[in-house]
Amino acid sequence: MNWVQDLFPEVAAAAGVRQLQGRFGGWLQWLRNRSLLQAEPTVVIGDIMAKRLVAEGVPRSHLSVIHNWVDGEVIRPLDHALNPLRQAWDLDGRFVVGYSGNLGRVHECATLLGAAERLRDHGDVVFLFIGGGALMSEFRRQCEAHGLDNVRFKPYQPREHLGQSLGACDLHLVVLRREFEGLVVPSKFYGVVAAGRPTLYVGDPQGEIARIISGAQVGLSVRTGDAEGLADAVIRLKSDAPCREEMGRKARALFDERYSRDLALTQWDAVLRGGVA
Repeated sequence: MNWVQDLFPEVAAAAGVRQLQGRFGGWLQWLRNRSLLQAEPTVVIGDIMAKRLVAEGVPRSHLSVIHNWVDGEVIRPLDHALNPLRQAWDLDGRFVVGYSGNLGRVHECATLLGAAERLRDHGDVVFLFIGGGALMSEFRRQCEAHGLDNVRFKPYQPREHLGQSLGACDLHLVVLRREFEGLVVPSKFYGVVAAGRPTLYVGDPQGEIARIISGAQVGLSVRTGDAEGLADAVIRLKSDAPCREEMGRKARALFDERYSRDLALTQWDAVLRGGVA
């Protein structure tokens, strides 16, 4: 069997690796699909990813969709007043827009930079980036070059503090470049819903995460490049606490219903016993 987290070589080709954008990449893709045809089942982590493989000739009956997950006991909704990181990171009285995890080549930061610039005079709005990745250093450099003191950076946090770091934010950003839809699925989304926080998705409004957000009413989506729309969405949620809190409650309910570790293990058990998840 196969457990597909990302679709290669398509991810590398979309990221700009020239050697994989022509015949050689097509040949590797053909080999990948041949291996998938010989394995039953293949587990993928998103519905759009499954549709991509079906379009390439992999029978849907060979595929099971099991989303990634997080530990819902480690990450739970946490009131700001009970969160020691809010005070330790000087976030009391701030409206915090978080980004947690990797900021890499499948993401983009121009939209985030533009939104932060538009909100630089909103003194109580802070963008908090926690983590690292290929783009994080460059994004930090750009923020410093633009004098954006409303953007802060923290390193990756220990696993035991992940619930606190996610809970320190009022809402979270999830970003994916449009050309990577169906090739990868941003796994940080599952931690956000476990923490009971709304998601602001920046990417394809018809993408995997955008569809989940819209269907479950757990956040808002804006197109890549729409910095003004992103800034407006931040202010909209900041100004409407009841809406934001309801999105947070629905987010945790969605996690418990569809993305918990226990559910994922049950699905994996069914697959390993010869069934379909």
